[in-house]
Amino acid sequence: MVLECKHVWEHISGYLDGGLDPEVLRDVQRHLDHCEICSAVLDSTRNILILTADERVFELPVGFSERLHERLDRAFADGLVVE
Repeated sequence: MVLECKHVWEHISGYLDGGLDPEVLRDVQRHLDHCEICSAVLDSTRNILILTADERVFELPVGFSERLHERLDRAFADGLVVE
């Protein structure tokens, strides 16, 4: 079966966890072998998992929280973000 990117993205988690059926795994792997975008999504997802599993704590830059809230307030006011 030939999978489209959107179908591969639905299986990324199972692919990384090793929980895909052999047939689905084969189809996903075949797609990943030829699709740079899906390979990048896979790598990014893997990196996120590695970073979130890391127990280190990073401090935010001074004023980050205030700037974030200001940007979010502007986005809400401009209708760019819907509650």
